[in-house]
Amino acid sequence: MELYLGIDAGGTHTRARLVTAEGTVLGTGEGGPANTRIGLPLALEAVEHAWREAMTQGGLGEADLASVRAGLGIAGLNRRGVLPGLQEHDFPFRSIAFASDAAIANLGAHAGENGAIVIVGTGSIGFARVGEEVFTIGGYGFPVSDEGSGADLGLRAVRQALWARDGRIAPSPMTDEVLALFHGSAGEIVDWTASATPTDYAAFAPMVMDRAAEGDAVAEPIVQAAARRLDRLIRTLLDRGAPSCCLMGGVAARMRDWLAASIRERVSEPLGDSLDGAILLARTKAVEKEAG
Repeated sequence: MELYLGIDAGGTHTRARLVTAEGTVLGTGEGGPANTRIGLPLALEAVEHAWREAMTQGGLGEADLASVRAGLGIAGLNRRGVLPGLQEHDFPFRSIAFASDAAIANLGAHAGENGAIVIVGTGSIGFARVGEEVFTIGGYGFPVSDEGSGADLGLRAVRQALWARDGRIAPSPMTDEVLALFHGSAGEIVDWTASATPTDYAAFAPMVMDRAAEGDAVAEPIVQAAARRLDRLIRTLLDRGAPSCCLMGGVAARMRDWLAASIRERVSEPLGDSLDGAILLARTKAVEKEAG
């Protein structure tokens, strides 16, 4: 029996899906963060935890691994040394293909056809495939990039809370809520920022979005500005020839309503998710290997 395994190794968590050649789902699995900025060994641990869980759920064991063709999309693939490290790793599968997490999301969203995506989760990135051209916009990492993302929203909320504490802006329910989490202490916030990760900042995003929806005087402009930055990402992808664009990621659904009306009209629903794309990557790799 030929099996296909899709793995989406992202900055917040890792997911795996195991399917038959006909597309029947046999098992799924999850692991921890796998962005390569944490180091390739730790990322590979999360990846293995996820695919082994999917295999176990499917009632399959070590002997079945030789029947598995895998597709792995991983955040931070373009970091120096990552792709060679993956290629050197002893994966137990019949074949494995590698791509960025954005690339598999785009494959899934457009079923392998031309199109663009903007991923808005902990981070953000724009990605498009137009004919033979594949290009990305942004995605350089937090805090220099990741515009409009959960981490970006959280960073700006913490900064504005400090401004409110200083008296530079009027306080609001959102700034009060942020400060309360740190017992009103600027020193506690500064200490926290010394080790805070993008995921830590992104944990504030739901609260920022909730307060913005209520008309909070500080939260609302933060979300509006984030939406304008995402507008620019989407416009740039469409201007470069992408026939359509999908919003994907954990923050995407809530940010869509804040986009400019002209942009919302050109945003389409994805045909599939990142794991669909990873499985398509695995199938494509299988065809290429057999043809070569």
